[in-house]
Amino acid sequence: MKNIIKILKKNKSIPMDKFINTALYDKKNGYYMKKNPFGKKGDYITSPLISNLFGEMIAIWCVSFWEHLGKPKKILLVELGPGDGSLCKDLLNVFKNFKNFYDCLEIKLLEKSDKLKKIQRNKIKNNKVKWIKDIKNINYGPIIFFGNEFFDALPIKQIYRYKNIFRERHVSLSGKDKIKFSYKKANKYLINNIKKLKLISDGNIIEYPVDEIKFINLIAKMIKKYDGGFLTLDYGYTEMQNYDTLQSISGHKYSDILLNPSFADITHHINYSLFLKILISNNLQVEKIVTQSEFLQKLGILERANILSKKINFKKKIDMFYRLKKLLHNEEMGKLFKVIFAKKKGSKFSLGF
Repeated sequence: MKNIIKILKKNKSIPMDKFINTALYDKKNGYYMKKNPFGKKGDYITSPLISNLFGEMIAIWCVSFWEHLGKPKKILLVELGPGDGSLCKDLLNVFKNFKNFYDCLEIKLLEKSDKLKKIQRNKIKNNKVKWIKDIKNINYGPIIFFGNEFFDALPIKQIYRYKNIFRERHVSLSGKDKIKFSYKKANKYLINNIKKLKLISDGNIIEYPVDEIKFINLIAKMIKKYDGGFLTLDYGYTEMQNYDTLQSISGHKYSDILLNPSFADITHHINYSLFLKILISNNLQVEKIVTQSEFLQKLGILERANILSKKINFKKKIDMFYRLKKLLHNEEMGKLFKVIFAKKKGSKFSLGF
């Protein structure tokens, strides 16, 4: 908070994307730079922490895609935002059962936070895994880009629209040590981009995910150059809408975004129709967007659970299916979380879709 107030005293106000970037990723005071937010002792729990069956299904998907690509002698898996390293650990445990794939495999973990890197390194002790800060430095493939709850934490702009007047949402000072939302007239460049991307629909809060667009454009170029695919899971929507989806989480409960920046997570819902548009504009082939429940069930997660249930006691069985419910049920993560997959045109691989 002190760091943000210091910036605001100098600049009077900052746009929402800069506020989020500072709150989450400031090198010294950013939320992800100084804390482990994952698990019961953290602020939220992700799918890999709910059940290792999630990682098993993603691993099977990766091996199947590699086979579809013709079993290249090198396959690179890039995990975007590897959290506490649990997913990568689960993936490696499965990959070791597929020797031909494992021998060809290299893994790059895209991580900004030194704090999280330390946690990940303690959990993942495997010389096939390397850490990177920028995917631009990757110069070979094929590449499988994978992200789970990665894009929702990237900064976004918010624009308030009233009739034909557009104002960009900012954060400014409110007294000595408090902050508030404020609005400034949106510049023509910003308005033109919003209109060009057809982000305007019913409602008056337009969310413009600048960083996500740059990221997806770069990933698309790398897939076209080196071959491979892009698979990501996150919570979001497929029908165009204009409303405020920003939310803050602290201690597994919703929090005021302005109350404790740098000490709470800030995320937004993903606009999957925009993802689809950008990927197609990059001349990639995109499978239909499905829910997490559909995706995992088509991969055989329930069949796998039933096989395992015959080898464990009743207490463990109840726990396993309770965790599966959190991943699959429509009132839990099953419907809210969506899955999108993009690849080079002409590919017929559609496992899970």
